[in-house]
Formats: sequence, structure tokens, C-alpha cells
Amino acid sequence: MYNAIICRYHEIAIKGNNRSMFEKRMVENMYYLLRKLHDIRILRVRGRIWVEFKDKSCFSDEQLVLVKEQLQRAFGLESFSPVIMCEPTMDALKKAVDSSCRPYFAKAFEKKKVVSFRIRAKRSDKDFELNSKAIEIALAEEVGKEYDYDSLTVDLENADLTVWSELREEFAFVYYEIIRGPGGLPVGCNSPVLALLSGGIDSPVACYEIMKRGCRCDFLTFHSDPYTPPSTIDKVRRIGHHLNLFQRPARLFICNLAPLQKLIRDNCNPRFRTVLYRRMMFRIAQIVAEKHKRLALLTGEAVGQVASQTIKNMATINESIDMLVLRPLVGSDKNDAVKLARRIGTFDLSSEQVPDSCTVFAPSNPATAAPLRKILEDEARIPEYKDIMREVIDNIEMITP
Repeated sequence: MYNAIICRYHEIAIKGNNRSMFEKRMVENMYYLLRKLHDIRILRVRGRIWVEFKDKSCFSDEQLVLVKEQLQRAFGLESFSPVIMCEPTMDALKKAVDSSCRPYFAKAFEKKKVVSFRIRAKRSDKDFELNSKAIEIALAEEVGKEYDYDSLTVDLENADLTVWSELREEFAFVYYEIIRGPGGLPVGCNSPVLALLSGGIDSPVACYEIMKRGCRCDFLTFHSDPYTPPSTIDKVRRIGHHLNLFQRPARLFICNLAPLQKLIRDNCNPRFRTVLYRRMMFRIAQIVAEKHKRLALLTGEAVGQVASQTIKNMATINESIDMLVLRPLVGSDKNDAVKLARRIGTFDLSSEQVPDSCTVFAPSNPATAAPLRKILEDEARIPEYKDIMREVIDNIEMITP
């Protein structure tokens, strides 16, 4: 019975003269997310976006399942609702309510003998003959005709069932559920970044958070063949594939760090290995990002979470490059990252126990405040690292996960 999907945004609404650009980007992304639905069109009118079939036919149950799944990945979308769209008249609104409300009330009566309900109406056409309150009363009377007064009550605060309606100059619609979207800004409305993606919990969550700010993510992951198994790469590939559900497919760059790790292991202070590894990773990441015109790096670091993520060590690692590094989780609690990972679907993938490159030759007592002077002295002992790094970069693989 639903012939349209009404979509709402929040942050985009405050973009002033640029709002149209953000709307267009979100519509493009929605077309991509709903690409399995043929002959749809996505239209815009003053603060609302809606999806309908070109012939204005109704969505099937299977199509609604697909829409609900996909639009919950549409960044910029605050919420959406399957609706019965009709002419902007009271007769049409009453008919829409009468033809659609019975299944919802029947489901409510399965649980309770007395069901409470409320009508919520919004009228953006201020020239319409009735105000919002009068529309609510008229629709409530329409619902009341179908049921005994003893079995139906009105509760404006905590109703078992809410019937929403909206009346605009162009059309009106009725709906029964509001599905939350991810919010934020549409992917692609901000500059793209290169994410350092590991198999852990945090970096995929950081990717999601920066996508929510409109940035498309390419991914760079490190492995240490032959010291890490092929499953290390496969795990990250699957995480990248899942993250690509939220954006147009991006690239995964796969880099073998083992030659540099062995050089550091054989010549440098063991306590500084982790910081030295990270400096090499950042240098490689900057070169890859610049080559592919990515304007910033992204990591899942949070202050104090591990030895390399103290303020002192992060500053020492940052010194190795001159590119912007984004850290969306820098002040987050681990539980917050876990909660979000569960919600976006990366937690189970990240929880698989697979070795990663960070644990190769890891010291038992890593330095938590490595002095930059000492780090530079250690790097001076391995001047050949620049030549090895060039070889490592030349051997980077690129795939679409």
C-alpha cells in the first residue's frame, strides 16, 4: 500500500546557499544504494526528498525490506518513512488513513484489548482550510469509526500506535513508522581520505565516522608476510568490503611491511620498535595518499589506548610526515567504539583472531614516551630504509574489496 518513501535530513538543512549541492549529492548516493530497484525516481521539494516508482505503483514487501536496509546506510539522511502519498485534500487524507490503518491496529489488538492511539499532523501549506489540530481531530474521527470506543483510547503522550500525516501544497501523505538514518553529511561532499585500516575494532569505526562527515575512504593495510598468514589480508579485505556498503566501492592498498620491520628489529632499540613501525607506516601512507590525490590520512587511534597512542608517541609519529592526520576516535572510550562497531556490522569481523603486522617482533616492554631525539638517532642507523621503502611501495597491491 506504500507508494513512496519520504526522506528527511537535518544537518543539510542549515547549509544555506550550499544546501542544493548537499541534496544533489545525497540523491546521487541514494540512487546508487537503491540501484537494484528499477524505474524509480528520487525527487526534491523544499526540505523533503522522496522515492517513488515512475509509474507511481506501490512497493512490494520485498522491495520495502531492501529500501529499509539500504537507506540506513545513506549518510545525510536523518530518517525516512514508507508513506501513502495522496492529493493534498482532507478527503484524500481520510481515504489514505482508512485504507491503511487496519493492519496496524489489528497487530496492536493482538497484544492488548484496549489500544491507545494518537494522530500527529503537520501542515506546511498555511493556506489550507484546516490547521494542524483540526486535521488531527478529523483523522482521529475517521479512525474512531472503525472501532468501539471501549477498545480504543486517545493518548497524546505514550500511545501504542501513532498515525502521522503531513500536508503540503504539492501532496499529502500518511505513515506509521519512522526509521532512523545515519545522519551526518552525504559521502562525497567532502574531500576523500586514505584510511590506515587494520583488522581491529577501531579503524573500521573511524572510517564510518569520517564517511559520516562526507569523506569517501580508500584503505591502506599492512601485513608482514611471511610472518603473518594470508588470513590477515583476507580479514581486512572483508572489512573493507563491508565498509564499501556505505559508499561507492573504494580501493584497498595492501603493503608488506616485513622488510622494514626486519631492518628495525636488527638495528634499533627494541623498546622503540612500535613507534618506528608507525613512522614507516605513516611515510608510506603519505606517499600513497599523495599519488592518488587523497588530502588526509585517517586512523582509529584514541589517546592512551595502547603504547603508541600516548600523546608523546603520537606527536613523535606525526613528526615523520607533513600531511593532515584525522583521528575521529581520539577522545572515545573503547566501549563506545565497540557499541558502534556492533551497530554498523564490523564487530564480528574485527573480533576474528588473526595475527596482524603490529604484533610482529613486538617488544615486551614498549616505550610509552619515546623521545624524538632517540627515535631520530635510531633511524640514522638505518639510512638504507629509504631504498627499502621505495621497494615496499613499488610492491603494493591494489584491489577493490
